[in-house]
Amino acid sequence: MKNLFSILAVSFFFFSNLNAQKTKKSVLQKLDSQSEKFSDIAMEIWGLAEMGYQEEKSSALLQKTLSDEGFTVKSGIANIPTAFVAEYGSGGPVIAILGEFDALPGLSQQAIPEKKSADGVAGHACGHHLFGTASTAAAISVKNWLKKNKIAGTIRFYGCPAEEGGGAKVYMSREGVFDDVDIALHWHPSSQNAASAAAALANISAKFRFYGVSAHAAGAPEMGRSSLDGVEAMNAMVNMMREHVPQEARIHYVITDGGKAPNVVPDFAEVYYYARHNRRDVVRNIFNRIVKAGEGAALGTGTKMEYELVNGVHELLPNLTLQKLVHDNLSNIGGVSYSEEEKAFADKIAISLGQESANTERAMTVQPFKETARAYGSTDVGDVSFVVPTVGFGTATWVPGTSAHSWQAVAAGGTSIGKKGMMVAAKTLTATAMDLFSNQELIAKAKIEFEERRGSDFVYKPLLGDRPPALDYRK
Repeated sequence: MKNLFSILAVSFFFFSNLNAQKTKKSVLQKLDSQSEKFSDIAMEIWGLAEMGYQEEKSSALLQKTLSDEGFTVKSGIANIPTAFVAEYGSGGPVIAILGEFDALPGLSQQAIPEKKSADGVAGHACGHHLFGTASTAAAISVKNWLKKNKIAGTIRFYGCPAEEGGGAKVYMSREGVFDDVDIALHWHPSSQNAASAAAALANISAKFRFYGVSAHAAGAPEMGRSSLDGVEAMNAMVNMMREHVPQEARIHYVITDGGKAPNVVPDFAEVYYYARHNRRDVVRNIFNRIVKAGEGAALGTGTKMEYELVNGVHELLPNLTLQKLVHDNLSNIGGVSYSEEEKAFADKIAISLGQESANTERAMTVQPFKETARAYGSTDVGDVSFVVPTVGFGTATWVPGTSAHSWQAVAAGGTSIGKKGMMVAAKTLTATAMDLFSNQELIAKAKIEFEERRGSDFVYKPLLGDRPPALDYRK
């Protein structure tokens, strides 16, 4: 009798698992059949190419898409006009899917394998048109599955503007909009498919403004006090400081205003700084030293300095419980296969990158799982990851070898190559959300790891303090 019960238990588990896999396959096939619809949405956003906090049309398009599918939409959250939350269902668990839709300035590009402007002011060089659309597609797919099978829980889409330096998710985290979320899912366009543990650098950015006294640069130079001298003195001191910061640190700046004419002593100048490190406490220290350099520069040049804290983001907190789940789903779904036309496009992109031809096989495969990673960039997803267990991954939306923030990324993101990678992401998000709704033990395990990594005494404090959203940072 005991053996009989054991056989029945094993049989029940086997057939239940088999049925779950069939259901998942059916859901993903339905999602695949809608690829043209979502590709059209992504390409409309690609053409709009709206920069951070200016994404009015892009945000409205995604809001309408979700509203038409039965989601309840709340816009203008966290005092950000283009931020929104779309929700379906009730009760727990609450699974969030993050979506972005901002473009980068100065990277207008046609969807061709040569550098040629589309005559715009910005371009989707980080693929956020694909990001927001794939996440929307996944949220809708999960909603349909929940509704059809009468499964309890809530699926949410978070419309997150201005990831590129505007830090919308930081303000959203500060306002508590993620506080009741159980798990947050996100992804990002890439040149490969990977779901290993990721890393990101904590980052503080600010605009330093120097005020001087105008005068004729030749006729009465002694009457002037150059704000540009203040900026240049500050930059010189910060550049000397580079020798005396941790080697993992990164400091960048651009002079955004250096005066208007050489024969006029400028009474205003501005420099825009980023400071990064893989620990937020180190970033705070480095940034404070940058501020001191600015104060010293003002003192030495007889000018006045003020600074505006623009953004500040945490490093990324990994969660291996969730990461392994996502890796398994991405591996089962697989990568992107190129057509002959796509291969020809990819080869031309590869040549522009200094390669003989494109390694398109890399787009077809999923990278082996790794539990650690080195951080290079920064993202405001970092703040979300310290508020709720968070997991992400990347898919091959660009030609292998392509760097983000390049014209090559914009070009591929406007073609079928980008669309294919987008649908891989949509399916991976969908499959992962289905697993979490179906097995809440995974959620419990992820939360235990989250608390262990974050620390029991952790209190979330945004690096940008209590400043209001920097809605004009791109102006």
